[in-house]
Amino acid sequence: MRNHRGQFSSRLGFVLAAAGSAVGLGNIWGFPTQVAGNGGAAFLVIYLILAFCLAYPALMAELTIGRHTRANIVIALQAIASNGFTRSFGKYTGLYGVLVASLILSFYTLVAGWVLAHFTAHLCKLLGVSGIVPWLTSDNLSRNLIFAFGFSLMTIGVISAGVHRGIEVWSDRLMPALLVLLVLLIAYVLSQEGAMEGLRLYLVPDFSRITDSRLILSALGQAFFSLSLGVGTMLIYGSYIRAQDNLPAIGALVTLVDTGIAFLAGLLVIPAMFVAQKLGVDIYQNGQLAGGPALIFNILPELFDSIGFGGQVIATAFFALLTIAALTSSISMLEVPVSLALETTTMARRSASWLIGLVIFSFTVLITIYFDRLFGLIVTLTTTYSEPLVGIVLCLYAGWVWNRNSLLNTLRQGNPAIENSFFWKIWPVYVRYFCPFLIFAAFVQSLNL
Repeated sequence: MRNHRGQFSSRLGFVLAAAGSAVGLGNIWGFPTQVAGNGGAAFLVIYLILAFCLAYPALMAELTIGRHTRANIVIALQAIASNGFTRSFGKYTGLYGVLVASLILSFYTLVAGWVLAHFTAHLCKLLGVSGIVPWLTSDNLSRNLIFAFGFSLMTIGVISAGVHRGIEVWSDRLMPALLVLLVLLIAYVLSQEGAMEGLRLYLVPDFSRITDSRLILSALGQAFFSLSLGVGTMLIYGSYIRAQDNLPAIGALVTLVDTGIAFLAGLLVIPAMFVAQKLGVDIYQNGQLAGGPALIFNILPELFDSIGFGGQVIATAFFALLTIAALTSSISMLEVPVSLALETTTMARRSASWLIGLVIFSFTVLITIYFDRLFGLIVTLTTTYSEPLVGIVLCLYAGWVWNRNSLLNTLRQGNPAIENSFFWKIWPVYVRYFCPFLIFAAFVQSLNL
């Protein structure tokens, strides 16, 4: 076994990579409609509070374990274990986390392929090459497989280049591009008729709902899962952080960037929906604002088409934005199994990336072919059941299993005075008691929805 480990070269590089992992398609199409369907700004307020009171402490558990062990999730949980049982349990939990990350990537690649196909379609419209557009925008097997494969190649290409030359370099390019596109699209949408109605829904709170338990638990789940917690992605990214970096500070920056982009996504999507409604597009499904694929692939394209040539420019930029968001998330998911292979075998990074990436793509092919049977099943198994359970174990290991002095010494790197800080007085209690309980509460609530 050889040492294949890399390292982020700067704090900014890590923040952009970790924020890129957290900012995915769910932030763009899931968060805004959750806000709209759960009391508007009331949901937004609760979400922002929980992001720092729950998701941030859970994020710190993963980052701290990762930097201390400098290893993948399987080896890391064994390294901080205190006895034979916790070592074995940590090993199998870690292996399950790797499996979950791989399965999420398998269906995520399919969805990202849809986005890439629509980006290509609007680019073709913009260039006047319209003959291929109906095929690009239709739900057919050949299109789905070709564009999923194209997206898979993009993901493998980034990961095969390594931590610094791949993940960090591309995150440094993609995240600023994502932010610029997002801000430009917001500026355009807010200038259109109907946007203010959506903006009021998004920003004016319905405080009568602020104590609604369903709203609180929905915000809890969104805050936790929007940070890519529960499958080891942040743990492996944490293992690449430099020893001199202040972990609580950069964890807070990641949380701030992720929640900030989610907020900006709401500023774009909710007003855009009401602009579409002003133009005659039906934005409701079963009495609720449409979300997910219906929003992205039906409602918003109708809005773009109604604007004419300028709409195609906006549409191309919008689907470019979604493609970037998808790629920054997919590279972190592929890094989870690749890091395990590098640290437990003699495989080179390039070989491991291509082999594992193509194996995961084979599952994408199966999901595509047997979509009705497999897609919903795998989404539910991984995101509803598995992520919260693995997240609970990670918090328990950080709070109960790991030796407290060893944990403190890890946090002292980059912050020698942390023992006297407010963070150290609060965080160990949070990660021991509040995080496992609240994640479990969100898990139970999701089963009852």
